[in-house]
Amino acid sequence: MTRQLKLGVLLLVGVVASAAVAQANAKTSEEAKAPADKVQSEPTSVAGPDYKIGPDDMLHVSVWKEPDLTETLPVRPDGKISLPLLNDVQAAGLTPSQLADAISTKLKKYMSDPRVTVIVTAMNSQKIYVLGEVTHTGTMVLQPNMTVLQALASAGFTQFANTKGIYVLRTENGKQQKIPVNYKALLKGASIDQNLVLKPGDTIVVP
Repeated sequence: MTRQLKLGVLLLVGVVASAAVAQANAKTSEEAKAPADKVQSEPTSVAGPDYKIGPDDMLHVSVWKEPDLTETLPVRPDGKISLPLLNDVQAAGLTPSQLADAISTKLKKYMSDPRVTVIVTAMNSQKIYVLGEVTHTGTMVLQPNMTVLQALASAGFTQFANTKGIYVLRTENGKQQKIPVNYKALLKGASIDQNLVLKPGDTIVVP
């Protein structure tokens, strides 16, 4: 084989190898991008199926094969949401599936067999209150399964806080309960039964 022929073969092999690498990189990039796009288009619900939607909650409303009707939007203070074609729709007081059924029924005026999904992406209507010797006093958004210890960690203590006298005020069946919280014991891993899972409307008091 002549020297020129050898050089030609080597050059051809290099070009083919470069093309193969470029194609592999492009495929890898597309595969890496696809799951991210999928995750972005399918938000995760932070609420259970029996959750009652309230004002300030964030909802993702999607209509199958109708991207123009898919919206992520807040529930207004009056408890309603605004959607294309339908204008105002009552959302507060309904579960996600009940709202999806209501939207689907209204959309039947404009299309056949609409398939609607409603996902709660933020439960901003669920609030608790932290009062007393804390650095962040006032309302706090109640996160799923938030405990009193987690809420206190977010609120922070002032230098005058009496961590031995902390209690939770909770109203159930029209009666208010005062539930003591031994903060130091919780930090040591003791009295775990006092690390309450908080409910909407609970008030934590730090004297």
